[in-house]
Amino acid sequence: MIRQYYGRSRHWPSIQEIVEPVLDRFTTTDRLADITETSTRSMLKALGWQGTILHSSTLAVRAGRSNRLADLALATGSTAYLCGTGGMRYLDPVPFEEHAVEVVPFHSPVDMGMPLWDSVRKGGCAVGCGGL
Repeated sequence: MIRQYYGRSRHWPSIQEIVEPVLDRFTTTDRLADITETSTRSMLKALGWQGTILHSSTLAVRAGRSNRLADLALATGSTAYLCGTGGMRYLDPVPFEEHAVEVVPFHSPVDMGMPLWDSVRKGGCAVGCGGL
């Protein structure tokens, strides 16, 4: 449907290289994790990112969301964890403190006149919420 609706757009050539691998992946898997990884890799490639991708399933982490996130931050060498508005309501800072990882709250722009940011500021999730 994406090709059908946007394939003739004047902007299609600029995003086709990013979108095509993701669309193609839908024909080879029904696993959301596979689609998500392909999408992420495609965007990172377009941005010229040269880093290493780690799968959390290969890392030793404790149970519990805050413990898990803190352990993942430690395993990746992070010194800070950027936490969205919603996540700040449930995040336990203690596991991060144990690893000397600073929890940095994400604050959306104020008074931009955009409904997207109004929703996020109120703890809603307009698009792609998540901590890590």
